[in-house]
Amino acid sequence: MNDSPADTPADTPADAPAHAAGATPTPAPAGCPAHAADAVPPAPELFTWEFATDPYPAYAWLREHSPVHRTTLPSGVEAWLVTRYADAKQALADARLSKNPAHHAEPAHAKGRTGIPGERKAELMTHLLNIDPPDHTRLRRLVSKAFTPRRIAEFAPRVQELTDRLIDSFAQKGEADLIHEFAFPLPIYAICDLLGVPREDQDDFRDWAGMMIRHGGGPRGGVARSVKKMRGYLLELIHRKRENPGDDLISGLIRASDDGEHLTENEAAAMAFILLFAGFETTVNLIGNGVHTLLGHPEQRERLQRSLAAGETELLATGVEELLRYDGPVELATWRFATEALTIGGQPVAEGDPVLVVLAAADRDPERFAAPDTLDLSRRDNQHLGYGHGIHYCLGAPLARLEGQAALATLLKRLPDLRLAVEPADLRWRGGLIMRGLRTLPVEFTPEAVPGEGDALSTL
Repeated sequence: MNDSPADTPADTPADAPAHAAGATPTPAPAGCPAHAADAVPPAPELFTWEFATDPYPAYAWLREHSPVHRTTLPSGVEAWLVTRYADAKQALADARLSKNPAHHAEPAHAKGRTGIPGERKAELMTHLLNIDPPDHTRLRRLVSKAFTPRRIAEFAPRVQELTDRLIDSFAQKGEADLIHEFAFPLPIYAICDLLGVPREDQDDFRDWAGMMIRHGGGPRGGVARSVKKMRGYLLELIHRKRENPGDDLISGLIRASDDGEHLTENEAAAMAFILLFAGFETTVNLIGNGVHTLLGHPEQRERLQRSLAAGETELLATGVEELLRYDGPVELATWRFATEALTIGGQPVAEGDPVLVVLAAADRDPERFAAPDTLDLSRRDNQHLGYGHGIHYCLGAPLARLEGQAALATLLKRLPDLRLAVEPADLRWRGGLIMRGLRTLPVEFTPEAVPGEGDALSTL
């Protein structure tokens, strides 16, 4: 679950072309290198399909020439993009930047374009992504009582079991779409198990989650319908868990208390919803982007495979952190709104203005990372912002790391000659705003041997 950077779907329909937003450069703020007007290259076009494929050159331009950049997003909302590491880290922890959409200066109708479509109508707004202290402090403390490091550590065998069984389902075919057959179902089934969703209901959650990844749009769209169905189911499940609690996360949310204070029913439903939603999409993209990056860097991939074959885990751990920095699952942190006039990176920001921290740009900032455009799986000084910073640091980072490490290690060990089944230029990225992920990832490999008689695969 990501409490900061990664929990909302795209601002635009994921299957519709992302139209270029206004890319009129703002004047360079204080501290920005002075350039003669005729020496500055033209401002890049943002939010096109070409940009979605490789946004990093555009972000390099913004870091140098317009590091706090005013632009019009594909949804029509105007916002500031913060692209330098130091400014990004400051903004992520600045209490004057609220997570509550009520602070948006635009009319009420615009607020529906700054979060998960349908969550307002479904009464699922009271989760960690939309609130500030003191409510945020209370809810996070209560949720942390249920979402403990011990619970995640004890969940590792189940994650490994799911990983192996999903690979079993396609290993003998010699080909697969790693997004739809692996990266997508793994975190869905994992977070459903963790929450306590019965196995017989988990395919419904997979369908709802798939709608949320594949489609966007307003309250009448597929996302909003899926959100409404999910809320109804979660409320019913919470009622059942109150009467018959178990050793699962929803039961833990119900039991969690602080000085006699419990989560309300709506708060419990909203938290279960965001744990579910945020607990899968970021991991889908971590696995998909991670495999894609490794396939494009064969020397680094072979280095990791040798390390895994030797039974080592250190390079896997630092490698996942580097993959998060290099081409992570979250491109922009979720929305913040200025509660008062302030200055970011020398740029005045008015009260009510939306601010989006561009994690993908900050994590390639040469002022913070040596050779930032080079993939180095053993990189040590790697304080990336992929899971946020400050009080909204991702609560579910340990779970995402666990799933990412298990997925990548098992794929590389079991399918050592994994390779793209299409030309890299044929891959398509989802055209959203917050998340960064591939639509599909077709791969080929030498098929595994057919199991012997009696080794039939069990169900998930």
